Parts: sequence; structure tokens; C-alpha cells
Amino acid sequence: MRLISWNIDSLNAALTSDSARALLSREVLKTIIDLDPDIIGLQETKLSVKGLTKKHIEIIEEMLPDYEYVYRSSVEPARKGYAGTMFLYKKGMNVKVSYPEIGAPTTMDFEGRIITLELDDCYVTQVYTPNAGDGLRRLEERQVWDCKYMEYLKTLDEDKPVLACGDYNVAHNEIDLANPASNHMSPGFTDEERAGFTNLLGAGFVDTFRHKNGMVEGAYSWWAQRVKTSKINNTGWRIDYWLVSERVADRVESSIMVDSGPRQDHTPILMDINL
Repeated sequence: MRLISWNIDSLNAALTSDSARALLSREVLKTIIDLDPDIIGLQETKLSVKGLTKKHIEIIEEMLPDYEYVYRSSVEPARKGYAGTMFLYKKGMNVKVSYPEIGAPTTMDFEGRIITLELDDCYVTQVYTPNAGDGLRRLEERQVWDCKYMEYLKTLDEDKPVLACGDYNVAHNEIDLANPASNHMSPGFTDEERAGFTNLLGAGFVDTFRHKNGMVEGAYSWWAQRVKTSKINNTGWRIDYWLVSERVADRVESSIMVDSGPRQDHTPILMDINL
């Protein structure tokens, strides 16, 4: 089974805009389609409460005719047009879909951050983890989220192996970002967020990229849009992950970043696994 996860940063823009960035996003989508994954997870879709428009549906069905899709938008009392997730999966797959709430603080459970697919032999779940925010204003709530999310994955794992993907908004170790020394108080690299991810792995899950590729340096999944040279200079962060239950880690055949060309922000991540 081949699975791809990508923080798309606005599905609407990627599908309908003619901006230079949107054109680059569509090229990345074409790359993903050419890789022929069984399942695609998209984060930060930013769809409205009403969801996909008729135009969106027409474009998706034209670009991805072999896929079914499910999605989740941010709804009140959370901000509208914010966060959001989507799964696309090959037609004919036996899939049961759930939209879990994990008892997260503030409005986090209403922001469309988790979708889970139950397959015959595993769960495939994706997450768009809340960012700690400017000035770390949401760090305390983020720590609660990390605990609640870990408990949710553990509950799934008691039933079937788990394949978990998404934008986890944390660089786990210093090797996972280009400039660790200057970022210890930055969102995504605080001691608290890193400890939360350590606890998640300690609960029985494996970072498949490190499992398959070891301590390779300079491997990142995100480059800041605000810094024009971030991707050219590879001053990035690895904050997107494929995690799996420990008992199926040795069935992972590959876990890599997909080349997204000149487009900055997130790049897709791919995992092949033989279940």
C-alpha cells in the first residue's frame, strides 16, 4: 500500500486560483497523482463550513477520477475557513470513516483536525496538529492536545495497527531543522512540544522516516514561505511524519519526502508499507 500525506495550505487555491503559487501547488498535485497512491491525506484544506463547492467537486473528479473522498472543515465555535483535513482513497477500498473528537481544549476539536479511516487490517489516521502560535500563546493548550492525541492513537492501536500521518507541527530533534540553536523558543521546537512527540513515540509508535533512513541530515518537509531563499538554501524543518505502530514498523518499505520542486511551504511525504 502506498500512502501520501501533504499539508496543501488551501485546497481552494490549489484547485481554482491562477496565482503563481497555485500553479506550483497544482504541479505538486500532479506529482502526487502520478505516484498513484492508494490513500492521500491532505491537511490545512481551509474549506468553508459549507465544504466543497460544485466547482471543487468537478475539478477533483476530473483530476482524481479513481478516488473517493471525505473531508472535515472547521466549524463554529472555531474560526471559519481554518485548518481542515481531507482523505482521498482508491475506489473499491473497504473503508469506514470517523471524525473523532479527542477532548481537546478550547476550540481544537471543532477545527477539523483529525480524520480516521478504518481498513480491514489497520487504521489510517491523519492529523493537523495545532500550532503553538505567535508568542507561544497556545502552547499550554497544545500540550493538552498532545496528551489527548496520544491517548487516541493508543486506543486505536489496541484494536488494529495504526498508520498515522500529518503535519505534527514539531521538529523532534535538533537534526530535524537547519538552525536549532536559534529556535529553542520558536513554535514547533520548544522543549514542551518535543517532549510531547517523544511521549507519543514512547507510547508504541515509530517515526518511519528515521526508521528507514537513519540519522540522515538536511532532510526537511517544510521551508518558510516568508524567507525567499529558505528552500534554495535548505533552511527547513521536518515537521510532517508517517508514524506506525511498532509491531508493523518492519513492514515499512520506504518513507521519503516527495520532491515538490520550487514550491516552498510543505512538501508531500510518502510511505510504502506491505501489510
